[in-house]
Amino acid sequence: MGGPPSTFGQRMTRRLLAVFTGAVLVFLAAPIVAIVPLSFSSGSFFQYPLPGLSLRWYEDFFTSSFWLPALKNSLIVGSSATALATVLGTLAALGIWRARFPGQALILATLISPMIVPVIIVAVGTYFAFAPLGLTDGYAGLILAHATLGVPFVVITVLATLSGFDRTLVRAAEGLGASQWTTFRRVTLPLILPGVASGAVFAFAASFDEVIVTIFTAGNERTLPIWFFSELFRPRDKPVTNVVAVVVIAVTLLPIVLAYYLTRPDDEHETAR
Repeated sequence: MGGPPSTFGQRMTRRLLAVFTGAVLVFLAAPIVAIVPLSFSSGSFFQYPLPGLSLRWYEDFFTSSFWLPALKNSLIVGSSATALATVLGTLAALGIWRARFPGQALILATLISPMIVPVIIVAVGTYFAFAPLGLTDGYAGLILAHATLGVPFVVITVLATLSGFDRTLVRAAEGLGASQWTTFRRVTLPLILPGVASGAVFAFAASFDEVIVTIFTAGNERTLPIWFFSELFRPRDKPVTNVVAVVVIAVTLLPIVLAYYLTRPDDEHETAR
């Protein structure tokens, strides 16, 4: 049975809230969306209205000898760092959730500190920690540094999902003879998968867009954001940076759409079919 009919004031409040929410979304998305038409401009400068439409800058990007290797580096580092951050962050969140021990709040604060501490401090600290180990000139140090930045996102989203998790399900599975690994794989993981997927998406976005820590740990490797910011100071290549921005937006949005589709309830999947 439905609830009591809403009053005129309640309906107006909902409509005003919807209008305000839409205005905020437009305000946030407008600077991003404005870049997309510029990437198809035939002109050599940032200008509206567009002088014409052309794919010349996309051709320059996809035939470039340094943009494509930079994109490959970003994808390799981003995917590897995301996988590592997802595994470590999920295990850390499960450990904090299942155990009760002194200093638990301090450990949680330490885990999420890379998200809170200014990124320049994280970059300098990472450099001084990795330099004696020879991890400041190659993929290994870059992946570890980016994974460190991604772990807090996974920990927070998984802990948020576990806050509504029924512990009796775990005890019931173990009471029926399931091992801890089977219980995790068949019971826990499917229920916390939305949190794991959300954390992985945020971790990938944080890695793919990262600049400051990358400067300190990349060495001779160049990722897409590094080239992007360096080429902004070269007028001849500025139009290509619009294409780079579109590529970054597309690569960042793709995991979000994929995670949303994979974590939808089964009834939504059936409706989509």
